[in-house]
Amino acid sequence: MRLLTADQMRAADAAAMRRTGETELMRRAGVAVAAAVVRLAPHARRAIAFAGPGNNGGDAFAAFAELDAACERVIFAAPSPRPGPARADAEARAHAAGVDVRPMPGTSQACANAAAAADVVVDALLGTGARSEPGPALVPAIDGMNGAGIPVLAVDLPTGVDATTGAAASHTVRAAATVMLGAAKLGVLLDPARAYAGTLYVGDIGIATEVDEAPSRFRALDAGEFLALLPPRGSGADKRSAGAPLVIAGSPQFPGAAVLCARGAARAGAGYVTVATAAGVATVLRGHLVEQVVMTFDDTDVAGSIDALIDLTNHASAVAIGPGLGLSDALGEIVRGFITRLQLPFVADASAFFHLAKHLDILRGKRCVITPHEREFARLSGEGTVAPGSRIERLRSFVARTGITTLLKGPATLVDDGITTSVNLSGTAALATAGTGDVLSGIVASLLAQGLAPFDAARAGAYWHGLAGRLAAATRPVGVVAGDVAEALGAALPSAPRREPPLHLLADV
Repeated sequence: MRLLTADQMRAADAAAMRRTGETELMRRAGVAVAAAVVRLAPHARRAIAFAGPGNNGGDAFAAFAELDAACERVIFAAPSPRPGPARADAEARAHAAGVDVRPMPGTSQACANAAAAADVVVDALLGTGARSEPGPALVPAIDGMNGAGIPVLAVDLPTGVDATTGAAASHTVRAAATVMLGAAKLGVLLDPARAYAGTLYVGDIGIATEVDEAPSRFRALDAGEFLALLPPRGSGADKRSAGAPLVIAGSPQFPGAAVLCARGAARAGAGYVTVATAAGVATVLRGHLVEQVVMTFDDTDVAGSIDALIDLTNHASAVAIGPGLGLSDALGEIVRGFITRLQLPFVADASAFFHLAKHLDILRGKRCVITPHEREFARLSGEGTVAPGSRIERLRSFVARTGITTLLKGPATLVDDGITTSVNLSGTAALATAGTGDVLSGIVASLLAQGLAPFDAARAGAYWHGLAGRLAAATRPVGVVAGDVAEALGAALPSAPRREPPLHLLADV
């Protein structure tokens, strides 16, 4: 799915207006917003909206004209001295449909009281063109919506959010759901905006052609696209052709990282998982890994270990390297020497970064993915801490300089291959526990072993990892551990999504 910036959305809207007409587009927007109101509050007896002076406010009029008259509908509208023809049409239709239109209350308390008397509230104050703090006249409505305790549906984006950067103003609406009209807006999916947006819908207003022609490098997976990426297992598959990742991981201090990575790979569909670890760790791993094969190498013998690991790749189809590995100088030579000779696709994580940070040149041209969190990325990039709001720019700059497909972990995980930037929608705070990154490395290695390209393996792996974290949290609201995430992978696979125009569910909270 394409993600558009504010400028790209404006251009797509303009092209669609030339083809279809602004009034017709606003009518379609009203149908989509009304459907989202019903989805959020199916039995609402009273709905209110706070409508700004522009076309975003016009969408509220168009929506309330579509809602069932059995629901009392009240719009608190900011003055719009010279409404365009589309908004004028929407206002006329709303009045004809019996919508009660009142002036915007002037205080936060009055707005909160108005919202508290409803079953659902629609935020239609500002649209994608807003790029600064909401004006003082709109602040009472924002604060009132936030203080009423009633579910809020945001139209296009929560007021206060920047549609391109994801920045949130000091006064920003906290929505239970957001319906993005025509296309998903990049900024709504980024931090901190994502925390304000709730459940995400895309409303179909018939501009798919214009959206597809927008020159955007940003994408996101939804459930349907994720399922289409997953490699099918053929009826004639054997255990190795089903995916045979080699996991090089573990140390006396961190044997669990190898276990979690191997389990992540197996639960993500790999048919034959081999773990290569230092000799002193094998007994521990064999006590935990029943279905996986554990092999050893001598981490003090550089040349012999590199040869032994390369031999193991002859029976593998991808590699994961790094989770829980030791930090000795000899092991660093082994890691770098092995990767230099490696021909298979691979994912590098965790301790591998310690050994590769000053040698990223050996990854150039390799079919690989690295999966750092922000602190690891700060060290790998050599440019220090990632400032808020700079994640995309920093990631794109790093990938352009190094040529390495990179998965930058975080609440909104990003994957970049130098051509496309993918924003992950399935993240959850449940993944904020030790070892989940090791599970992710196993998932990515498994998908590489099953034939996905590095970029696709990384973005599909991040999406699946998030779904499994969400399922684990639903089963165990407190105390999710990394092993729960690995075990949830199978059950977390989504069903093929049902298309229910005009709404498309993009991501739940």
